[in-house]
Amino acid sequence: MQWRRNALLAGLVAAATAVIGLTAALPSSAQNPKERNTGARELGNPDYGVCRGTDERCYHDWGNFDPAKGYRVLLYTRTAGPRHANLGPALGTGLNPTLSAANVVQNGIIALGQKNGFAVDWTEDVAQLASPGQLFRYNAVIFYSTSRDTLDDAAQTSLRQYVRGGGGFVGVHNAFGTEYNWPWYEGLLGGANYYDHGPNQSGTVRTVDRRDVSTAGLPPTWQFKDEWYNLVPYPSRVRILATVDEQSLVQGATGSMGHPGHGDEHPVAWCQYYDGGRAWLTTLGHDALDFSDGSAFPGAPQFQQMLTGGIRSAMGAAPFCR
Repeated sequence: MQWRRNALLAGLVAAATAVIGLTAALPSSAQNPKERNTGARELGNPDYGVCRGTDERCYHDWGNFDPAKGYRVLLYTRTAGPRHANLGPALGTGLNPTLSAANVVQNGIIALGQKNGFAVDWTEDVAQLASPGQLFRYNAVIFYSTSRDTLDDAAQTSLRQYVRGGGGFVGVHNAFGTEYNWPWYEGLLGGANYYDHGPNQSGTVRTVDRRDVSTAGLPPTWQFKDEWYNLVPYPSRVRILATVDEQSLVQGATGSMGHPGHGDEHPVAWCQYYDGGRAWLTTLGHDALDFSDGSAFPGAPQFQQMLTGGIRSAMGAAPFCR
């Protein structure tokens, strides 16, 4: 009878271990039923049918990029729906059209490149993304507050082949409100999508992982003002780099469409390998003052430092997602 008791005990231990492993992958508000009102629960862990996560074996080093030629990124800001004010007026066709002072994001990324050793081309012309050959000229492609169906079929195919060939992708702010009905793109964002947001307000950002290039040197906490996107689904199989402390949001994290926020685990920046490429993501980046010197907008220098590190690592100019 002793062997039966031992077998039963072993089974109970195995079951408990399995439950612990399952809950560890979920937001804290999903782990404790008593916390069900403090954050959204069970927001999914979709499988996109590609190699993704933090395992660098998911990356395809197929010789498409030569560091000896320097580093260059393509900034894409085309909107097919709501347009954030910090993008300024819509741009003309072609590559590197004329910018005005109101095109704050474009000017800001160009300035970051000049300070940090990478060249920047910018466009809102989807024809500039029409073939993988066009994109392979760039070490990373940045989608900054694009919106809705901003890519046509040729550009979708091109972006997928570029990423599969080892390309880098950086998604900022409303890149999460883009291409909603394309599952591959949702996976590129870390298995996450914009659902809604609460009031634009100041909050405390927690630097969760200070080992990564994008967050190394940042303080453990820093103040920032944003819309604090709520996400459905919730990022999965990624390295979370920074979160927002929802208790620091005076008006709360409840969004315009009823999302209650994410409780103790509300991510605002993360990274992953995806389908052969690198993807660095942040939901921050709403305000034009994000690219200021920080004197009137606390947290702007930290945001710029984090974004610069994310771009450099996605390009392959620095260690990625480590």
